[in-house]
Amino acid sequence: MESNKQEKSMSIVMLPYLAHGHVSPFYELAKRLSIKGFHIYFCSTPICLEPIRNINHFDHDHMNIHLIDLQLPSSFHQELPPHYHSTTNLPPHLVKTLLAAFDASKPAFSDILKTLRPELVIYDVFQPWAVEAARELNIEAVLFSTSVQSQRIKYDVTYLIESNKELMEYLLENSVNGLTPIQRFFQCVTSSSGHVVLVKSSTEIQAKFGKPADVFGDLVPVGPLVQRPQDHDGDEKIMDWLNKKEASSVVFVSFGSESFLSQEEIEEMAHGLELSNVDFIWVVRFHGGHNNVKTIHEALPQGFLDRIQIQGKGLILDWAPQAKILAHTSSGGFVSHCGWNSTLEGMMYGVPIIAIPQGGDQPLNATLAVDMGVAIEVPARGEKKITRQEVAKAIKTVVVEEQGKEVRRRAKELSENWKKKEDEEFHVAVEKLLQLVQQSKN
Repeated sequence: MESNKQEKSMSIVMLPYLAHGHVSPFYELAKRLSIKGFHIYFCSTPICLEPIRNINHFDHDHMNIHLIDLQLPSSFHQELPPHYHSTTNLPPHLVKTLLAAFDASKPAFSDILKTLRPELVIYDVFQPWAVEAARELNIEAVLFSTSVQSQRIKYDVTYLIESNKELMEYLLENSVNGLTPIQRFFQCVTSSSGHVVLVKSSTEIQAKFGKPADVFGDLVPVGPLVQRPQDHDGDEKIMDWLNKKEASSVVFVSFGSESFLSQEEIEEMAHGLELSNVDFIWVVRFHGGHNNVKTIHEALPQGFLDRIQIQGKGLILDWAPQAKILAHTSSGGFVSHCGWNSTLEGMMYGVPIIAIPQGGDQPLNATLAVDMGVAIEVPARGEKKITRQEVAKAIKTVVVEEQGKEVRRRAKELSENWKKKEDEEFHVAVEKLLQLVQQSKN
């Protein structure tokens, strides 16, 4: 097969769901495909594309990626203004409205496809209408699954029901336009061209699940697709602080862009970090300004900021370059909500995880990380709340104490293995896509 010739001539439209946890891995996949010579049309709402447009040197580094604005129908704008065309900071009562508006954007998406005439569409798990739009124009369409949750459904629905009833209730009961999330998912899986489903995963993770049912076709790992460390304005202070710390001595604390601790949990986390006596960087976020807490000073225990500043023990930030911090030699632990992107970043950079899952697929991700030997979990599921003692104990175990030696060793080992196999796994995925499109042409 003349791969180079085919790669250079092949164009792809990519359509992620309107959430940062979906847009980010889709964009990482777009970057890897663009390096291979594919022409990528990355399609989403303007608010979802805004962070990508703000990336330094975008035009120079990724000339094969073109950003395409998808406008949600104006009939939704009164209830759902453009700054809510993303799940980030979206009020909970508007979640279903956003999905309904996304569904209603099929005509606009079809117009984009008619104009661009790509050879392939890569779509997400919540929009079966994207496959319909592609098929109506005789364009192949392949599903890209960005979470381990959807991969686990492929193997064992019973496991999900028993391990995370709250998640399964959401997947089975929250209907929009007559479709529950689980129905959307299965429609997207079974409609994927050639029964090929790309998964943000590795062969090592896939091996943990065993063989999927035949209905799910060919699951093709594209690798972890973690962000590469990038320079941002204001990084110097953080990097200077890290550079002064010993190797593997700092714990990084972040709960992602859409998970937020309560006031009580913030206080317990603060005391836990102090009790651990481990240096830390903590990203403290509040939900879209709706939280009653107005400032970090009001959220944190009295005197906490003064104490850590005097001692030089920690940095409190409202945003941080996560990949850059995790890749730093001083990082020795990652307190995480275990969103799938964050979990894979911790694994890829060899930083053992202190798991405190909040909801959704995060408990499943935490369990997987523990099973793979690269994490320990703070007991805080269900009715059990985060306590300072458990936080301090977990951090000290992972970063300092002898009993955490095996977790630290396994994290480094997994990271080295993944880095060796990353290009090979991605090459296999690329060949699958080329074969699929070529067969369609023939």
